[in-house]
Amino acid sequence: MGQQQLLLIVLGVIIVGIAIIVGINLFQTSAVDSNRSAVIQDLNTLATKAQAYYKKPLSQGGGGNSFVGFAIPTGFGTTANGTYTVSTAGTATTIVFKGVGNEKGDDAATGVTQTATVTNSSATPTIAKTN
Repeated sequence: MGQQQLLLIVLGVIIVGIAIIVGINLFQTSAVDSNRSAVIQDLNTLATKAQAYYKKPLSQGGGGNSFVGFAIPTGFGTTANGTYTVSTAGTATTIVFKGVGNEKGDDAATGVTQTATVTNSSATPTIAKTN
């Protein structure tokens, strides 16, 4: 085999190797972004449930214009997307949820982490990325 053919084979192997590495990185990035979006959607659902609890009268099992006593619904603490907790105990006007996804976040050590702050006056929660 000539040197030119050998050089072309080595060059081809290098290009294929680089393409595989780029593909794997794109897949991992997509998985993290997808998990982050799913965690945000779950936090929005929790926020909706918390606001419904806030507005429901005490006589009907709600908070009576307070988030105090709100608990994450059964089966919603851990889902296929991640784990959810109340990171700051509910006060009369504010409650903060924390969602930790199943995919590793930006630090590559812990899952993607999002927090959602729900207030009595907001129609949508304030969601912040922490990892």
